[in-house]
Amino acid sequence: RFSFTEWELMEWSEQRAVFNFLYDSVTLTVVFGPPIDGEFFAARPSRSIISLDLESFLDEEQAPPSSCLVQKLIFHFIESQGSWQEKCPTLRYLPQVLFDISLVVNRCKILGEELEFLQRWGAKFHLLETDIKDTEVKLLFSSSMAFAKFELTLALSHDYPSAVLPFRVQTHIGNIGEKEIATVLSRVPAGHHYLRRIVVSIHQNLLQGPR
Repeated sequence: RFSFTEWELMEWSEQRAVFNFLYDSVTLTVVFGPPIDGEFFAARPSRSIISLDLESFLDEEQAPPSSCLVQKLIFHFIESQGSWQEKCPTLRYLPQVLFDISLVVNRCKILGEELEFLQRWGAKFHLLETDIKDTEVKLLFSSSMAFAKFELTLALSHDYPSAVLPFRVQTHIGNIGEKEIATVLSRVPAGHHYLRRIVVSIHQNLLQGPR
């Protein structure tokens, strides 16, 4: 069970409802149709829904790359669901829509926080650089103790953190490659703070001394 609410109601009138998500960077506008005979919502006659429109208000030129990545993943989820109006033909279905969007917003928001943590504190884990491009994250590790330098690129999706992340490795110095990384990642279960736990596990298992 989830006790969070990621939406904020901005407007509710006879014509429409407007909800904001993720620090006002995503807006859901629900346009109402006529009342429905015999169906009730919140003890009042229910309404048909003519349209649901999700829109991004993130300034991608000013926003940090982690915020842009989060926004992309949220809208990948929104587009993957097909017609939202078919999912939500009347007001009775709106709470489930708000929950579904809140769930992916919550997961992606936590991912953004993880990326910001790694960019700020990565050096503690021999992580020199965290580079974000589109929906990929490139992690550059370097350890003189392990005589190793390599790049790990992870492909993220809106299923994060519930699905195993596809990855590729480019070795610059030493003998840590795809096989060694795959062994470590196989021991890191998907779930809360998945990306952060991947970095910690690589640091603990591969970068503490010579291999």
